[in-house]
Amino acid sequence: MNKIQRIGCACEKPTSNYTEYRSSELGIDHTNGRHAEVSIQQCKLCQRIWIHYLVEFEHYSKSGRWYRGIVSKKNRPQITPENAVEYLESLEWYVYGGSYFDSTGEFGQGKLSVDL
Repeated sequence: MNKIQRIGCACEKPTSNYTEYRSSELGIDHTNGRHAEVSIQQCKLCQRIWIHYLVEFEHYSKSGRWYRGIVSKKNRPQITPENAVEYLESLEWYVYGGSYFDSTGEFGQGKLSVDL
């Protein structure tokens, strides 16, 4: 009997496209003057919930960066724009990218680079 290898959903790929998600704004993180956009995204295919954190410093070229990490339904109500960075840093892994990294998406873990 052959083992069937489970292939994860496309939303787990670092280069997944924003059109694959339903998105709702959670708010703005004003910590350290970031004005980062924080939203909740749900994969249209598997229904998995993600937190999405986007920050860009208007007067600096190549400063745009985003992070996306999986959120359990249990943890979702506790996440606010102000604690989103802390939550993402606590995950085993997240996806990140943007002009700051010269990347359309990669896997990462640990500290986020969200300040100038």
